[in-house]
Amino acid sequence: MKKLLFSILLTTNVLFSQSSNESCEILNKINTLIQSEHILPKPVNDSLSVFVFDNLINDLDPSRNILLKSEYDELSKKYRLQIDNLILKNDCSFLPDIVSKYRNGLTRTKAVLEKIQAAPIDYTKKDTIRFYKKAFAFYLKKENIEKVWTKKLRYQILDDIAESSDNLDSLKTNFKSIEAASKNLILSNEICRINTLLEAKNTQEEKLYNFFCTYFDPHTAYFSNDSKSSFVASLSKEHLSLGMTVNLNSKNEIIIDEIDPNGPAFKTGLIRKGDQIVAVSNNKETLQVSCASLESISTMILSESNKSILLTLKRNAGKSFDVYIEKQIMKDEENSVFSFIIGKENKIGYIKIPSFYADLDGSSPKGCADDVAREVIKLERDNIKGLVIDLIDNGGGSMEEAIKLAGMFVDYGPISIVVDNKHQKSVINDPYKGLIYRGPIVILINSNTASASEFFSSILQDYNRALLLGSNTLGKATMQTIVSLDEEKNTDFLKITINKFYRVTGKSHQNGGVKPDVVLPEFYEGVYQKESDFPTAIKNDSIESNLKYKTYVKRAVIDKIAKSSTVRLADNAYFNDIKKINTKIDQMVNTPKAEIPMTLDAVFQQKKTLNTLWSEINTFNDHSNPLDVYNSTVNQFLLGVYPSEKTINQYQINNLKTNPYLNEAVNIITDFNASR
Repeated sequence: MKKLLFSILLTTNVLFSQSSNESCEILNKINTLIQSEHILPKPVNDSLSVFVFDNLINDLDPSRNILLKSEYDELSKKYRLQIDNLILKNDCSFLPDIVSKYRNGLTRTKAVLEKIQAAPIDYTKKDTIRFYKKAFAFYLKKENIEKVWTKKLRYQILDDIAESSDNLDSLKTNFKSIEAASKNLILSNEICRINTLLEAKNTQEEKLYNFFCTYFDPHTAYFSNDSKSSFVASLSKEHLSLGMTVNLNSKNEIIIDEIDPNGPAFKTGLIRKGDQIVAVSNNKETLQVSCASLESISTMILSESNKSILLTLKRNAGKSFDVYIEKQIMKDEENSVFSFIIGKENKIGYIKIPSFYADLDGSSPKGCADDVAREVIKLERDNIKGLVIDLIDNGGGSMEEAIKLAGMFVDYGPISIVVDNKHQKSVINDPYKGLIYRGPIVILINSNTASASEFFSSILQDYNRALLLGSNTLGKATMQTIVSLDEEKNTDFLKITINKFYRVTGKSHQNGGVKPDVVLPEFYEGVYQKESDFPTAIKNDSIESNLKYKTYVKRAVIDKIAKSSTVRLADNAYFNDIKKINTKIDQMVNTPKAEIPMTLDAVFQQKKTLNTLWSEINTFNDHSNPLDVYNSTVNQFLLGVYPSEKTINQYQINNLKTNPYLNEAVNIITDFNASR
């Protein structure tokens, strides 16, 4: 028996060694590529070591309730300043060591949770709870684990009880029965979550690679073959799909929201809108929704490698049932360009570009630019007097598509300057001479307008070709490419930042974002994560530019119309109310919560305050006169040919009718036409 045990231990160590060598091999390949190709390579030193170690630990134990302080101190002393040296020596044994201690912590925590589950919790004991906005120091001692977890669970149970009813007196009257059900659910989910982490076959290697990559900048990343294919698919308007959308309800349950009648989910004949997803399986592993991370569930459902999915569903609190679905290639309606016309007398065209998607295989003209061109041609047939291009929440995509699209709206000339890691400058010129559309343009942007969409909008702004309306964009002015780490294996890839691009003026919006000509508030604008919020984001700079280009109109015309819009909106009740609600959101998110007593009354009041704010946001709407939104003549004809698209079409129309940003864009185009 001892001989067998020794053999198992020896085998385990050998496996760790092999894994360690492979991990370091990949890391060193990543580093070699970064040092030779990255726009701003950094040395592999103590600074990188601290960054990687801190991110690994924070990812494993963000709430500081798994690892003991003594365990953290030991790991920190051994590795926090040594990871760089170990990687360069091809020794990545630090990772299995860290993971081993983490798994020991999970096992220890599971035993404590099972003990708490078996005993009653004393809610009469006086105690308080404090909330932390950012990661805090490790403090956990072995003798305090049960106390720490009891406190955490006590709050979670009280919070769950407070969420179950708006009547505090009723909650107090039925506290015993509600508490029993809530405690059982929360403890079961916590234990299940820990079991899921302990049973997980995947290790932390991929996260290690990505923490290493993001030390150089937020957009350099490691891709496995699976994650690469999923990323590429996300840049297309057609990909493998189940043909349904889901939402989270107030209990964090995943509920089926919509089912595409042309999709595989609908064709099973077994799935209905409102069904709850209980578990997801890819035939290799099964994830229980109640105790797996939303990230892992999302990855399993969306992964291009999972061509079939087994869903376990529940309907109306009945018995659960399984449905097997084979994915099929489908058009992603939410990631496809669409257009409408606003108004009858002075028709204004509207085009929504959700992303700069592309046909990366190059087999067909399915890119965003060609789709926009087709919609412009349709709108022109109805004699539009202006065009609104909506880039709100457009996170970017293919730079090639953005270049093509900019060329369609700029007559000729340079559109950008690109700088590589050798500081060599190259000019991107308009690929198309002439314009697809000559009328006035307003571009809608917001905090989530990023990358390729920032690139496109900044070009039209510099050429005075369009007026930008909305809020400051994300601030990404870098370009990435995907490179194989080993062309023979072709299983590991690096998305690496290789260029910075500058505006024709020589300025850059990197880290600062594109500033709109007319600023309008948006919900959560103080909460959205911008490029400048990433600690390793590349800083803003400018270069000298001697480029000659001809603007569409004089800047004074844009400025005058922008000023008129700003004056018109100064007393706009809708936007002023958004500012007031944003102030409340900022206070809620950015101000540390006060320490509160661990009582039902205190937790109920906290929940009531929070729910009041969410209710204010969710019921907030525009009370102005609705816009007259309808299909172009060509699209109306196409709906007759493809009636299955009528539902999504009507949904899009209804959303636009009361869109206050679009309302002001129409007003601005009216001002443009009046100034001619």
